[in-house]
Amino acid sequence: MADGEAPVGRIEIVGLTKRFGEVTAVDSIGLDIAGGEFFSMVGPSGCGKTTTLRMIAGFERPDEGEIRLDGADMYTTPPHRRNVNTVFQSYALFPHLSVYDNVAFGLRYQKASKDDTRRRVGEALTMVQLSGYEKRRPQQLSGGQQQRVALARALVLNPRVLLLDEPLGALDARLRKDLQVELKSLQQDLGITFVYVTHDQEEALTMSDRLAVMNNGRVEQMGDPQQVYEAPDTRFVAEFLGVSNMLSGNATGNGTFRVGDFTLRCGQGATTATGVVHAVIRPERVVIGEQGTTGDNTLPGLIDRVVFVGSVLDVRVRLATGELLRSLVTNDGGERIPTVQGTPVSVHLPPEAVRLLHEAD
Repeated sequence: MADGEAPVGRIEIVGLTKRFGEVTAVDSIGLDIAGGEFFSMVGPSGCGKTTTLRMIAGFERPDEGEIRLDGADMYTTPPHRRNVNTVFQSYALFPHLSVYDNVAFGLRYQKASKDDTRRRVGEALTMVQLSGYEKRRPQQLSGGQQQRVALARALVLNPRVLLLDEPLGALDARLRKDLQVELKSLQQDLGITFVYVTHDQEEALTMSDRLAVMNNGRVEQMGDPQQVYEAPDTRFVAEFLGVSNMLSGNATGNGTFRVGDFTLRCGQGATTATGVVHAVIRPERVVIGEQGTTGDNTLPGLIDRVVFVGSVLDVRVRLATGELLRSLVTNDGGERIPTVQGTPVSVHLPPEAVRLLHEAD
């Protein structure tokens, strides 16, 4: 991309709706995805994220709404005429073709010359670090290598937008983490728009410039990963995106929250709310202290269970109010947390880390 040139690949979605019989899979959503952005749609199965991706690709036609690519309405544009490509979880490689022929397959329809095909396939395989694998068949490759071939096959066509539907879902956990970093690095180098669908919250947080959390066909919340993780708008977002401690109680309207006989100060969220609501705090912000420690936002509790997870200790504490809270404590070799069930401790919830949510359900 030349200096000063506006990035291409902007996707504008307005009032997009898709129904399957009586089921509304996508319910009047709106998205504005910038050119060159790594944008993720994350949510549980059936939330509408894959259906949205398929409508962007042209595989499904919306019942209502608009999809625009760089300002052009895509409603009547067939999939093969949209400058987008899709990478699926299954990879869909041709087992009887070599890596070279798999990557070159789409270039036949562009009527590229042999020299141009050779050059572009070579560049695509270099991008995904598979130079030298041209003569191999898919069955001779690992799962991660097959995923890279599928990427190269999509990238060789120079799309404005690359759509990725759970492309790492079939890989083991270690390989997924490695390829998350590689994919993000590749997207930054190419500067093209990636629209990524996943149900894996960690994957979405790791890779995205921005993400949309979807639920029941709607966008529940959208923003950059840190914003959505640290400032969830709803209980669904708080519980789906990462691990959350959820407390039920009565808000007083001045940023305080009553849980049993204890009053907590809440520094985030709906601090003017009143009545029965929820407060949320992430486990990594919960501080475990010695029995008898007092102070602002400090409650007594008993150790319920301690789970060793390698880099962290997952400490479960039963508060005096009856609530079960989790605290993630870094395993830094320092003073150990009591591990005997029933050991009395104190639990500190920093006010700036406690967020009041709007709804009580």
